[in-house]
Amino acid sequence: MYKPGGTIKSLLEKIASQDYVLPAIQREFVWWPEQICELFDSLMQGYPFGTFLFWKIAQERRTEYKFYDFVQHYHERDRFHCELLKNPPERELIAVLDGQQRMTALNVGLRGSYAWKMPGKRWSSDAAFPSRHLYLDLLSEADLESGYRYHFEFLTENQAKNPQPGTVWFRCGRVVEEEYDGLIDSLDELDLEKEAIRTARATLRHFHKTIHDKDLITYYEEENQSLEHVLNIFIRMNSGGTPLSYSDLLLSVAVAQWEKVDAREAIHSLVDEMNDQGDGFKFTKDLVLKAGLMLSDIGSVGFKVENFNKTNMAVLEANWPKIHEAMLIAVQLLASFGFSGQNLRAESSILPIAYYIYARKADEAYLHRAEFASDRENIRLWLIRSVLKASGIWGSGLDTLLTALREKISLHATTGFPVNELETVMALRGKSLTFTDVEIDELCDLAYGDARTFALLSMIFPGFDLSRHFHVDHIYPQSRFTDAQLRKGGVTEKLWASLQEKQNRLPNLQLLEGPINNQKRQKMPHEWYAWTKPDEIARRQYLAGLEISSLPETIEKFPDFYDQRRAALKMRIVQALGQSQLASGSETKAVEQIA
Repeated sequence: MYKPGGTIKSLLEKIASQDYVLPAIQREFVWWPEQICELFDSLMQGYPFGTFLFWKIAQERRTEYKFYDFVQHYHERDRFHCELLKNPPERELIAVLDGQQRMTALNVGLRGSYAWKMPGKRWSSDAAFPSRHLYLDLLSEADLESGYRYHFEFLTENQAKNPQPGTVWFRCGRVVEEEYDGLIDSLDELDLEKEAIRTARATLRHFHKTIHDKDLITYYEEENQSLEHVLNIFIRMNSGGTPLSYSDLLLSVAVAQWEKVDAREAIHSLVDEMNDQGDGFKFTKDLVLKAGLMLSDIGSVGFKVENFNKTNMAVLEANWPKIHEAMLIAVQLLASFGFSGQNLRAESSILPIAYYIYARKADEAYLHRAEFASDRENIRLWLIRSVLKASGIWGSGLDTLLTALREKISLHATTGFPVNELETVMALRGKSLTFTDVEIDELCDLAYGDARTFALLSMIFPGFDLSRHFHVDHIYPQSRFTDAQLRKGGVTEKLWASLQEKQNRLPNLQLLEGPINNQKRQKMPHEWYAWTKPDEIARRQYLAGLEISSLPETIEKFPDFYDQRRAALKMRIVQALGQSQLASGSETKAVEQIA
């Protein structure tokens, strides 16, 4: 039976006093600022708020489980996890099974702040994440197209102090911090017409009443103390909603069944550590959860309930330290290959590599000792070939493929990375690493910004220390291909579209080290290389290594440069892929591997 739960103000007070807590089976806060604003607008318009599902935990049972606090000051980079309550209050607790996102949204909007990354700013810069508070425009007008009646927005303090004409920003947190009379009286200080003051007062009164006076909270309370029973309720309540992924539910199962290790903390911590390697990655908890299944030789690697039984979770927990080490070594290996979140096309491609490292019991010495150099190179070239396939090796049928690859690696791990065996298994599943002539031509025309471009350039131009932050860069700078620059260069207008399209393709691209890339800026290539390599013989040798036989000094001659380098790069691609000739087929010509 549902019970009345009081006002939003009383709910926030219980969050602050930790009467309401989050059980370990709950996921992270995932709402974006726009969703929070929409929730507040819905409350102001009197729309249904929804019910909550609470779990009453007896005081004597509170130490048996792990609990987390609600997010208050969300920060996309530094503070996005719910914090573990190391010393929960010594009293009866109410754990939230359904309603966490709404309750956290209210907490952030009325008691906290939200900081997300500004576009164009560096992830490592603190200035890229200004703190924003929720504001309400007291002169809001209805937006018939969107259905919004009240304008809520997260703003910095500076933005709020400099509103657009006809806007009066009110920081929403003040409604729970200050007395009602003082809030209303503060509007008299505004330089507004009487009608605008009347509108602002009416909006503020309504907002205050919504938070303080309306009994909007209703809930159902579960008193059964069995975690298994509660977990079943949790899955039933959440499995119908698309925002909560199936892997989130299975992670909840793992969290509930690990006995010595905090599964939630362990998995999130590993994700954070992995993503902090090299130039940064974008691995997800789903990937790490799948890695746990794969490296522990559990089932078919799929997110299936039967794979998450108590016996398997005990195996996963026991293996976790070694899994953690193998995953970190694997991502460090990818970083040494020059990969990052910007150019690693498929995150799942790390899993066979991690399993190999796990199976052969490799430690950090594997990353740098000379005796493993050829093995590392075999991994690198296999990985690159797999991500170069336009058809997508790591897409459909992934779980079946990973299970088959795991079987082969397990059999051969002690003798080195089994490239041939893996490629045979992949080919049998329609995921051949043999390239057709059509595919090779497509690689010759890869575009700047394609995640495969870095991988291809790193393969056909070996020898760079790719751990030194290399980036894909234009040889002839983009700025020289604007309409104005082409007109200035005397290029016939009918050639503009062709040149502008080609300047962004592989023949006009190279790998440059990050700092050099910044220095290069917009120089023409003949000027740049004459400056960086003044010795003519050394310069010619270096350019020959990049398959550049000449550097025309005008854009008008760019097509000659483009065609020459494209032909040279095609030869390199064929050679690097280990392929020497094109064999006839019914529809395409397959490129055979050199014996």
